[in-house]
Amino acid sequence: QVQLVESGGGLVQAGGSLRLSCEGSGSSVRRYVMGWFRQGPGKEREFVAASSPTGRKTDYSDSVKGRFTISSDDGKNAVFLQMNSLQPDDTAVYYCAASRTTYYAHTLPTAYDYWGQGTQVTVSS
Repeated sequence: QVQLVESGGGLVQAGGSLRLSCEGSGSSVRRYVMGWFRQGPGKEREFVAASSPTGRKTDYSDSVKGRFTISSDDGKNAVFLQMNSLQPDDTAVYYCAASRTTYYAHTLPTAYDYWGQGTQVTVSS
């Protein structure tokens, strides 16, 4: 199994950028479909981005496409989420997750087996 720890959240003004990190331990993150989800106040947890184990396939929700980028670093055993042009609607707790299932279910929280503790992102207007 893999343990995941997110970092990099914080307070940023609208239009700004943040880079979230998700460091894995216990197993290589390359063994899993890796996803980023977020949960805003009073909202359901929603899909943000995902990467196949090879990194050749990536997907994004419509709300972040063109602004967010998922990437990985094998040397650090980590996955990143670069977030640009942030807006107040992006305010949420962001979670990193790992899935042992195939990539086709990558938008579903229930497909993921391991989760980090989350990191808060707050975007002020």
